[in-house]
Amino acid sequence: MVLVTGDGVGTAGRETRTVDAAAGGPGPVTGRRDDDETAGAGAGGARAGGARAGGARADAAAAGAVAASGAGVPAARGEPAVPARLEPSDAGGLSAEAALELLRTGEIAVEGRLVEASNATLFCAVSAGGARAHCVYKPVRGERPLWDFPDGTLAAREYAAYELSEQLGDGLVPPTVLRDGPFGVGMAQLWIDVDETVDVVDLVRAGDRRLRRVALFDAVINNADRKGPHLLPAPSGRVYAIDHGVTFHGDDKLRTVLWNWRGQRFDAAECALLDGLGAALDGAFGEKLDDLLTQSEIAALAARVDRLRSRGRFPQPSDDWPAIPWPPF
Repeated sequence: MVLVTGDGVGTAGRETRTVDAAAGGPGPVTGRRDDDETAGAGAGGARAGGARAGGARADAAAAGAVAASGAGVPAARGEPAVPARLEPSDAGGLSAEAALELLRTGEIAVEGRLVEASNATLFCAVSAGGARAHCVYKPVRGERPLWDFPDGTLAAREYAAYELSEQLGDGLVPPTVLRDGPFGVGMAQLWIDVDETVDVVDLVRAGDRRLRRVALFDAVINNADRKGPHLLPAPSGRVYAIDHGVTFHGDDKLRTVLWNWRGQRFDAAECALLDGLGAALDGAFGEKLDDLLTQSEIAALAARVDRLRSRGRFPQPSDDWPAIPWPPF
């Protein structure tokens, strides 16, 4: 990725996007996301407002910032998910536990902005007690309104996707929290170093086995925007998945570049994952999502999982909406 900072132009991993350090904050955001960032017809129900920050440990100042911006981001209730695997070589030497603690409690300093992102997406350093890492911070106040998703809910959806990834035990989504930041409450996600020698286009075309689990994950969360740059091949050989703001809609909106396994039967491990998730949604994990998604969205998630379990196959592209986001790469 090209980084444009006050010191000049450099490169860094993650996505092929530009970072502009001179654009200090998210600034006013108006209008709608382009058609390639939304999918399908139908509108989500309005989310109840207000900011709850228990799971993300945001303080009263965070609630004040959200109230001032007019957007509410509830945090997950109860204890945070048990960290799944994170290869330290992919994240500056940090373990998953250390990364989550740093993201929750560290001081965030904005170093740049990913100017090609649809919403305000800030490249930041986060530091505490001698530990330091980089993260992506997406403040709620920088989210563009969408015609089919309730305003101010994309950060919560990103966090819900992380929690679901942890529930599955995949570790597909990098450590993610909801917290206060320089521009109010938002999503903060650990920056993952990318192996620049790996061509994501080749991975997708070849149907790389590592992407099969991402395809299942996307079918579960109803991902309307799985583009190639949202897949991060890391130095360890793992592939991480990012950018989950337009997910969990009540209407079917799956749009992805990962149709390689369409119609194929799930293997035994995949069936076990879906069975476990179905049971978890009936228990404490389902309650945890209450603060992140609407009741209708949680019900739709449970119905999707049941449908996938009963059919036992990866979904097929629909004739009712575009099957691939644009641009795909």
